[in-house]
Amino acid sequence: MPIINRIAEFHADMTAWRRDIHAHPELAFHETRTADVVAKKLADWGIEVDRGLAKTGVVGTLRAGSGKRAIGLRADMDALPLPEKNHFDHASRNPGKMHACGHDGHTTMLLGAARYLAETKNFDGTIHFIFQPAEEGEGGGRAMVEEGLFRKFPVESVYGMHNMPGIPVGKFAIRPGPMMASSDIFEIAITAKGGHAAFPHRAVDAIVVGAQIVTALQSIVARNVDPVETAVVSVTQFHAGDAWNVLPDDAVIRGGTRTFSTAMQDLLERRIREVAQGICAAYGVEMKYMYERRYPPLVNHGAPTAFCADVARAVVGAENVDDATPPLMGSEDFAFMLQAETGAYIFVGNGAADQPGGCMVHNPHYDFNDEILPLGATYWVRLAETALARR
Repeated sequence: MPIINRIAEFHADMTAWRRDIHAHPELAFHETRTADVVAKKLADWGIEVDRGLAKTGVVGTLRAGSGKRAIGLRADMDALPLPEKNHFDHASRNPGKMHACGHDGHTTMLLGAARYLAETKNFDGTIHFIFQPAEEGEGGGRAMVEEGLFRKFPVESVYGMHNMPGIPVGKFAIRPGPMMASSDIFEIAITAKGGHAAFPHRAVDAIVVGAQIVTALQSIVARNVDPVETAVVSVTQFHAGDAWNVLPDDAVIRGGTRTFSTAMQDLLERRIREVAQGICAAYGVEMKYMYERRYPPLVNHGAPTAFCADVARAVVGAENVDDATPPLMGSEDFAFMLQAETGAYIFVGNGAADQPGGCMVHNPHYDFNDEILPLGATYWVRLAETALARR
């Protein structure tokens, strides 16, 4: 594959950067060391650095020529609250924290592209290198947008990339329209009438009520969602009781939903409430309901998606680019940036399932595949040089 020669020359440097970041994982909005590393490298290469958006966000700005056009390239920086079970030299040195999703690699690939573009400046316009905190469930992308990311750094389009285990090295995958699902959470708190387990007729059992709700929630997708649509309702927590012989007063049910449209989010939010209210009313118990919309669906825009696919083809060949990959039920807060500006999000293969890099993300044995660092950096460079080609 046509990796840019200069990027191949500093592959070892990129590997060292990536492993250093991997060894020092930091959680959402606390990526201070990582942000310091990123900001220093950008400044050393002569790139303007802005810090402070979403607490620990870093934006590097590089200009060349006289063009007024601008694009944004985004990488995420945060790790997960997960104990690492790898034993290589660059394993996590921060107990209970781990780069189990590859954000260390994403940051490094964008840094590699920034280094090369700062050296060559073979483009006409402005590139904003966006290093985002708090992708893992805390909405750092939303925070950056709400705090004025695109007002301060206006772009005509913004682009994101994520590694994907299971896709072989040297391949890319993308699709127009919904690419990844929304991610919402809900909580149903039941207040019943506790009592002695030997005398259930004198109580109203919160566990029985909760069990009825858990079972009934499964009918929402089966009987309220159009069969050609996609939705998931998952109950992930059920908390009630502390003793063997006591029927508890209270029960709390928590879970999450996934779908590819805001209309379906509306339906799920409404039906979960109605189902739970109906069952609680039948048993004569009180209920409190919370539904929180965390991440919207990630929806790729048509023209930028086609552009990204063309750039990937130029790097790895048409046979190695899937431009109609199936959407995933996972979520990604780059969705907020795509709500604010046009753009697209692409997957780069981290390794086939039976090869290095094939361990799925959010696994304590995962590690980013350093082999793809120059490939990802090359993709970013070719995207920027093509989007902002000299005229």
